Amino acid sequence: MQFPSLKAPRLLAILMREPLNYQVARQKGSHRKLTSSAGYPSLTFSWHDRATIPSGLVKEILTERVGLSEADAFQLL
Repeated sequence: MQFPSLKAPRLLAILMREPLNYQVARQKGSHRKLTSSAGYPSLTFSWHDRATIPSGLVKEILTERVGLSEADAFQLL
C-alpha cells in the first residue's frame, strides 16, 4: 500500500475527524499539541500549513504514533 504525501492542513483534518477525534490542546507557532477524546496517544503536530508531509511520514504518524493498522490508516485517507 502506497500512502500519499499530504499537505499539513489535510493531515490535520484527518486527525481531527472521526474516529480519531484529535483536538488542538495548545498551540505555539506552528507546533500544535493534539489530544484525542477517543483514547489515542497525544501527538505534537509541528508543520506549517504550506508544508507537504512525505508519504513515509504520513504512514509513520498514522500507524506508529497513533497506533492504527496500515489498512485502517489507509481507509482514513
